[in-house]
Amino acid sequence: MKEIPVGHHTLPNGLRLVHSYDPCTAMVAVDVLYDVGTRDESRRLTGMAHLFEHLMFGGSVNVPAFDVVLEAAGGRSNAWTSPDFTNFYDTLPAQNLDTALYLESDRMLGLAFSERSLEVQRGVVVEEFKQQCLDRPYGDLFHHLRRIAYGEAHPYSWPTIGLVPEHIAQVGMADVKDWFYAHYAPNNAVISIVGNVGFDEACRAVERWFADVPWRDVKSRNLPDAGFPKADVVETVYGDVPMPLLVMAFPMDAYGTPGYFAADTVTDILSAGRAARLNLNLVNGSARGLICDADASIIGSEGPGLLLLVARLTSDSDADIDIARRLMLEEVRRLAVPGSLSARELERTLNNFEATFRFSNVGYLARATNLAMAEMHGEDINRIVADRRKLTPADIERTADLIFNRTPSATLIYRPSRG
Repeated sequence: MKEIPVGHHTLPNGLRLVHSYDPCTAMVAVDVLYDVGTRDESRRLTGMAHLFEHLMFGGSVNVPAFDVVLEAAGGRSNAWTSPDFTNFYDTLPAQNLDTALYLESDRMLGLAFSERSLEVQRGVVVEEFKQQCLDRPYGDLFHHLRRIAYGEAHPYSWPTIGLVPEHIAQVGMADVKDWFYAHYAPNNAVISIVGNVGFDEACRAVERWFADVPWRDVKSRNLPDAGFPKADVVETVYGDVPMPLLVMAFPMDAYGTPGYFAADTVTDILSAGRAARLNLNLVNGSARGLICDADASIIGSEGPGLLLLVARLTSDSDADIDIARRLMLEEVRRLAVPGSLSARELERTLNNFEATFRFSNVGYLARATNLAMAEMHGEDINRIVADRRKLTPADIERTADLIFNRTPSATLIYRPSRG
């Protein structure tokens, strides 16, 4: 398989550039990934990372309206926040690359710190909290699940939207300035450029626009240990939901460890595709009529993460919920039995992983994001598939045994309100 062309360059101020030339498009994607997220928040002021994602579009030192300038150059932009990172990306015609770099460098240099922008974005994020968490079925699921899985001390114990909207409503300008200068710095970021722009041209452009952005002291992280349960925990919550939802969370290894990639493959075997075990053996097998859909996934984190088993149930009786939980555990624990995973089943799963990975890097925008993440992780993007293929059936069985048989879990049962 042809490798993705990748070039690397680091500026004296610490900003890392990763580049990939794509002559099949007239466009270019610029992705700026900052090493800051929910894990950098305190419990007294949650949702700050996500609020700041919005504030970065509210005007910078020399640019009152980011999107107005970008759209005039034929571009568009968006962003996302996770527990670990905050990401901004722009797409525009390749000949207008300088416009995107000018805009990104100006807001990396400094925001306008406008009271009006802060007021507007506080209101936007509070409304987003209401829509996503209060006005939608199961919207507060991860507020409950993360709390019982991590305890209350670790910043992974709340979702990126924050614990309560009141935290966002009380953010002041001093909080905004502290957050910016503690985390938004060239030495705390990666910029990825993918499209119809050569490597040398990209280097010159990044040097031109970012070289004068000063290196800054970045606030150090002192994360507490994850407060994972020492014994199985089961909690029931009630809400305006159509049917019961059963979620089991198992602690798993952090990103970059062999256990992480094995756990990711475990979930693929269990739920990726109609021939996956949960779908074949439960939804269309022994739990037919009780479990209407089932899924396995991971919450991939830079710190200790969670492997999730999720089942949507047709019955709200205590007995049926207990049966569904038992059937789910029995099914996933079969994967821990030595010799239970054939080389053919693992090969099929890894083929599916490779196909998904390859297709995700065809588009220039997705490739820019993937390259930025790989650079942040110190990975060679062209080694990811080969490294995943080193996993053996025995590796998967050992990981399944560790997670499902030897690790206490946190279970959340989300049931329709009574009365």
